[in-house]
Amino acid sequence: MALQLVVLAAGEGTRMLSDRPKVLHEVAHAPLLHHALRAGLALGPARVALVVGHGGAAVGAAAREIVPEAAVVTQEERLGTAHAVSVALPEIAGAGGDTLVLYADTPFLREETLSAMQAARAQHDVVVLGFEAADPGRYGRLVQAADGTLERIVEWKDATEAERAVRLCNSGVICCATALLEELLPQIGNANASGEYYLTDIVGLARAGGLSCGVVRCDEAETLGVNSRADLARAEAAFQARARAGALETGATLTAPETVHFAHDTVLGRDVEVEPMVVFGPGVTVETGARIRAFSHLEGCHVSAGAVIGPYARLRPGAEIGEDARIGNFVEVKAAEIGAGAKVNHLTYIGDAEVGAGANIGAGTVTCNYDGVSKHRTVIGERAFIGSDTMLVAPVRVGAEAVTGSGSVVTRDVEAGALALGRARQETRPGLGRRLMERLRAARAERG
Repeated sequence: MALQLVVLAAGEGTRMLSDRPKVLHEVAHAPLLHHALRAGLALGPARVALVVGHGGAAVGAAAREIVPEAAVVTQEERLGTAHAVSVALPEIAGAGGDTLVLYADTPFLREETLSAMQAARAQHDVVVLGFEAADPGRYGRLVQAADGTLERIVEWKDATEAERAVRLCNSGVICCATALLEELLPQIGNANASGEYYLTDIVGLARAGGLSCGVVRCDEAETLGVNSRADLARAEAAFQARARAGALETGATLTAPETVHFAHDTVLGRDVEVEPMVVFGPGVTVETGARIRAFSHLEGCHVSAGAVIGPYARLRPGAEIGEDARIGNFVEVKAAEIGAGAKVNHLTYIGDAEVGAGANIGAGTVTCNYDGVSKHRTVIGERAFIGSDTMLVAPVRVGAEAVTGSGSVVTRDVEAGALALGRARQETRPGLGRRLMERLRAARAERG
């Protein structure tokens, strides 16, 4: 059955105290909106409608980064969740199948949970996602009938003391037939304590029409919403805890898990070792048996099997590290391919470059890739030996098994097997060093 996805992202997020729309604040280097969309997209919806408000252009652009065909509609007045869904209704009307309503500030819903809601539609006309809250607080309550079906949803402001004692709470996520949504939305009123049009009233309307309503339960952690900076910090902590546990369960070793920070899309192979204080930015894949040593930062890169990175290394976007390669302390690699078994061990910058298999890059080497206007590429051949403190002024090529002398500035191509020296001739003046120092010390003494 076709599925339509409606994602509500119109909230102003005033408690965030930010010029940025709330749903564009990030958890694990991805906007809250992206997390919510990915959960819904896993079900393969035929149509996606996003309801925006504050900062709508930016929110819509962010949504289209992962759903180019998403319909973006604006809720000009904030009159409640039912009103927000009604704004999206023209985008899904007549589409048939089911409609699933999600919230862009709820990033942790799992595909399995949403699939369970879809499956429950076989027994119920309306399905609501609920959770047992440790502290129900001001959540809306799900009131069930004796047979376990859902009788009504009561907002905290409108609930009696008996209803507030119920611990089964409303997440706000609803799945029902698109046609039923079209029929019932216009019937929802705003005769409540907030004067808003609540989507939750659809349950009472469905029951009044003799339809069946049911509840799918999930863990409370999945329903965590973000409304403040403190909530955002809690969401980040929850994501990291889940990501660390997942890495350990799939065969990675984290020697100090609480100090390792993952991005939303980090992939670690089996037998990867990650030392303390490692940060993974977006777009990182580390293959089987690689080792990421302490205090390293990786982003937008691929590390092949058996490679060792760090300590104190930085891999930037476009870094491709070959099998059994070594990237050592205080080495930065950007938009560069490091061949199998190559070594870049100390205090070096390799940018916009290709380093052949088995090459050795000496300490302090820099690929001088930027001329102030454009970037240029350096190519270093297999088994080449680049002496310490070599400046490679791109564009330049160093052939296979070539050698550059320490301290050289290489501005022209070096053929395979050649030795390149590009430094001034050394001059030695006997006794001059001692006399120079004596004069300097005497001058300082005269100044007092």
